[in-house]
Amino acid sequence: MPTTRGWTALGVALALFGLWTAFGERELMTTALFLFVAVAAGMVFVGLSSTALEVDRRIHPPAAHEGDTVTIEVVLTARRSLRNVEVDDTVHGLGVARFAAARTVPSDPVLAKYEVSCRERGVYPVGPTEVSVADPLGLTERRRTAGTVDLLLVYPRIETLRGFPAVRGNDPAVQSTRPTYAPRGGDDFFTLREYQTGDDLRKVHWPSTAKRDALMIRQLEIPWQSRALVLLDARADRYDDPGAFEHAVRGAASAVAHLYRGGFSPDLWTPGRASRQRAGNRYRHALESLATIQPIEHLDLRAAVTNLRRQGVGGGALVLVTGEPDEAILAAYRGLTRDFARTVVMAVARPGEVLAMLERSSAITVVSTPDRTWARPWRAALEASWSTASAG
Repeated sequence: MPTTRGWTALGVALALFGLWTAFGERELMTTALFLFVAVAAGMVFVGLSSTALEVDRRIHPPAAHEGDTVTIEVVLTARRSLRNVEVDDTVHGLGVARFAAARTVPSDPVLAKYEVSCRERGVYPVGPTEVSVADPLGLTERRRTAGTVDLLLVYPRIETLRGFPAVRGNDPAVQSTRPTYAPRGGDDFFTLREYQTGDDLRKVHWPSTAKRDALMIRQLEIPWQSRALVLLDARADRYDDPGAFEHAVRGAASAVAHLYRGGFSPDLWTPGRASRQRAGNRYRHALESLATIQPIEHLDLRAAVTNLRRQGVGGGALVLVTGEPDEAILAAYRGLTRDFARTVVMAVARPGEVLAMLERSSAITVVSTPDRTWARPWRAALEASWSTASAG
């Protein structure tokens, strides 16, 4: 397509052709034809050149947290020498990076690198890359898309929490504030299942693999006291503003990460997401869900909890993350806490009657507001619960 300079050249050519018609001067016609041919040759040149370009993209790291900086590399490879190449790479929702290369050589790929500041959680498509090639005179250019669309995952910001709920195992005489469990699995054989990406190859059951002609993994039973569930209340009417909901999401992410690092095997429940995930991928799937979760209108939390209990839940620790607690969250607490040794309620709230009822019901209440952190109230609440648990 002609550039601004190209359209100007065509306009001048038309004017010269008109003057040649009026006055019959051969130089006017020759100049007009030269400009027409130059623009036409430029269009042929850019049409052939644009197809000689390939684009590859690398994102380091492919997943980050709010506030992190991600580096994106765009590698431009040309099958022949080109000049005046422009590259636009778009991170949808975050911005556009623009580069220009005066010349490309087939044996020397061009590397463009830029950084992206991850301001908010979410899934951001990156690309496809838009490449523009111009002819040497700058009369024409052609823009086309190249490369693939990649995804940049931005997880919620995670705070470092201190302290774990005091949980009891199947033996009521055993009590600990830290489970003796590694996230890779327990010690007791539970079942066989097909291999899934991320599984430990040392747990391949070779006789069954040979028999079924598919990789089979020994699934080990997770100790009861090491199981945990984090439930995020996504009802829109429980949060005063979007900032309160974002604070709750960060609280849920912090709780999942803290329990995982501490030896628990945490599941995450959010609306529309199954409570149980594959053992090797629970943590990653939980963060992916929290990266995209949004407030939901008219969510029936009571029915959701009922369905959750039918699936079979239970273990050492339950974490309920909510906004302003109401009767529905109180009913959820009463329904689920029977299946767990200890329950922590993380609330983005102000002191109120329902919150006081939760405290009187032996729930460990952690209260915070969007302008504060979760770390300090979490530690204070957990430390207070240890003395209570020891006394009981």
